[in-house]
Amino acid sequence: MSEYKLIMPKMGESIAEATIISWLKNEGDIIEIDEAVLEIATDKVDSEVPSMESGVLIQKLYKEGDVVKVGEPIAIISANGVAAVAAPTEKVSTPEPIAVIENTITVAQQATTTLAPSTSDRFYSPLVMNIARAEGVSMDQLERILGTGQEGRVTKRDILDFVKNGNAQPSAASTPAAHPVAAIMPSAPVAPIASHETPAINLAPGDELIEMDRMRKLIADHMVMSKQTSPHVTSFVEADVTNIVNWRNKIKDSFKAREGENFTFTPIFIEAITKAIKDFPMINISVSGDKIIKHKNINIGMAAALPSGNLIVPVIKNADFMNLTGLAKSVNDLAGRARNNKLKPDEIQGGTYTVTNVGTFGNVLGTPIINQPQVAIMAMGAIVKKPAVIETEHGDLIGIRHKMFLSHSYDHRVVDGALGGMFVRRVADYLEQWDINREV
Repeated sequence: MSEYKLIMPKMGESIAEATIISWLKNEGDIIEIDEAVLEIATDKVDSEVPSMESGVLIQKLYKEGDVVKVGEPIAIISANGVAAVAAPTEKVSTPEPIAVIENTITVAQQATTTLAPSTSDRFYSPLVMNIARAEGVSMDQLERILGTGQEGRVTKRDILDFVKNGNAQPSAASTPAAHPVAAIMPSAPVAPIASHETPAINLAPGDELIEMDRMRKLIADHMVMSKQTSPHVTSFVEADVTNIVNWRNKIKDSFKAREGENFTFTPIFIEAITKAIKDFPMINISVSGDKIIKHKNINIGMAAALPSGNLIVPVIKNADFMNLTGLAKSVNDLAGRARNNKLKPDEIQGGTYTVTNVGTFGNVLGTPIINQPQVAIMAMGAIVKKPAVIETEHGDLIGIRHKMFLSHSYDHRVVDGALGGMFVRRVADYLEQWDINREV
């Protein structure tokens, strides 16, 4: 009988393993080519794993909740359609179940230590992060563990040994060198951020208790971590975007007919931001201990709301090398696949600056939270018609203009008010100076 082994796919250079969320097929089910067999999750994104062959699913090699390394077989499919269950030709070891972290969120809320943010590029698997939260291991302690995994990664055994030894550092003689980025981390211990007990809430008659889904838990952790990491400051500018509104109204139908896609305001905003970043490159940075990493690439994250109400931030890599048509296509592609849960892990990593369009929800402005490890984020408010003073060579006039607020939140550790304020003003200048005769 011809057998096909379904392999845990590679999902990016920094992704070493993934957790099986749910099986979409049962043993004995017929599977078509490119049909999704199971759902998996990393600490970044959920995705489906399709089969590259048609046949019958004859054996699942892992259970829901198991963590599987990239490249490992996860299922056996009979390529000739015979639904008999057969043993695999080679033994596949199944990792230990992760029952020890099943109620991680509850345990983490009760823990006395909150994970501080990671300021390095070192990768930690979801399993390691969950154990760290459950055992009260701070991010500073986690980053000082000398990992025995590939490229110095911290494995499950490393962190369990760390906890078992009373948070004693493993011997450096028996472990490989740490990740190169760790070399620029401060050597002095960092005082842990004080955590506070979550007040107990008594349910009243008629109250509904709703369990957070996995993505909402990740968002909650990330938002709290960002606020604990960066002292947020927000600057506001109101921009006159009348020329942009009129220009888009003029070209949107021809663009749709030519490209088969809608042309939104988002690519225009992203283009203005990339131009401003080139003018003020110290916005395009990250913080690593007491060092500043100045990024060469301009990778713009765009916050996208999902039908579930959750939020995800796909990234347009090297946005400054794209023309307006390329940006429009990238925005539409990423937004569409985000809504359909089709993003790849690499597509939500590596951002250096983020934009969020709160105007989509009718909000005139917002104070967004920085997407760590970035140092700034901009919110675009709703475009509204307003009476405004128009200066002409014949005197001032009152006219109806299209205006919007730009809200720029930034990390005051490394971005002062002058830089943060000038940056958002420069973005507004690029929007206000839009050429109404521009072709796209």
